[in-house]
Amino acid sequence: MNSELSPRMKVALYGLMCVLLIPFVFPTWWMVTSSLKPISDIFVFPPELFPTHPDWNSYKQVFTLQPFAQQYWNSAWIAGVVTVGTLALSSMAGYAFARIRFPGANALFIVVLTGLLIPSEVTIVPLFRMFLQLGWVNTHWPLVLIPVFGAPSVFATFIMRQFFIALPVELEEAARVDGLGRFTIFRTIALPLARPALASVAIFTFLHSWNLYLEPIVFLSTPSKFTLPQALTQFTDAYGGPMWNIQLAAATLTALPVLIVFVLAQKQFVEGLAHTGLKG
Repeated sequence: MNSELSPRMKVALYGLMCVLLIPFVFPTWWMVTSSLKPISDIFVFPPELFPTHPDWNSYKQVFTLQPFAQQYWNSAWIAGVVTVGTLALSSMAGYAFARIRFPGANALFIVVLTGLLIPSEVTIVPLFRMFLQLGWVNTHWPLVLIPVFGAPSVFATFIMRQFFIALPVELEEAARVDGLGRFTIFRTIALPLARPALASVAIFTFLHSWNLYLEPIVFLSTPSKFTLPQALTQFTDAYGGPMWNIQLAAATLTALPVLIVFVLAQKQFVEGLAHTGLKG
């Protein structure tokens, strides 16, 4: 049976996909184009798809009204450190749960997974008291340590465990016969083969850290230490009202790295998710 679609079916399928794409693309398009409009033109109905007189001054004001460049750097380095730390921790923990047999391993893994069921709002008060005693409030340490040792790392550990379970054990048995130790096998064999899963974990972790909002507003109070989600709420006029064109310009700059990373790594992202479900 020929599985090829006819030209009419292809046209209909592509047309349907374009229609379904509108709810996802239009908000982003509206955000970018509205950042180039004066405030009076942003909420006109029907909305203008293209700004009649593009004004780039809002992008300049983003950096003059706040230390936005510093806040951009804060989000970038925090997300980078959190991603590297989560990759290191989750890959070793996932490999241990997948390959090392010890009493209570499954029970311990279930206990670890329960961390996904606890909302961050429940733990934010005790975490604040703990970091206050350590003198780390109004520093970036909580924004690094909480994701690395919290729910994002638990989810990453689950993904890595599922991937390592799906890897053929024979690859490691051959290396063990050659006299390689457990950590050497993990570093030289298992970890290089886990690149699709590592890419998925990296994207998930980077997005979570980049968009983190609750923890910054709880732990940070100095504008120069703000991260981007917290900084976006600070573009207000003298009466406390939002300056929409400037907020949308800042939001566009904030979303740009995420879109670039996802477009460049979407193949590895899909492969990683596919491999993690091969074997339970």
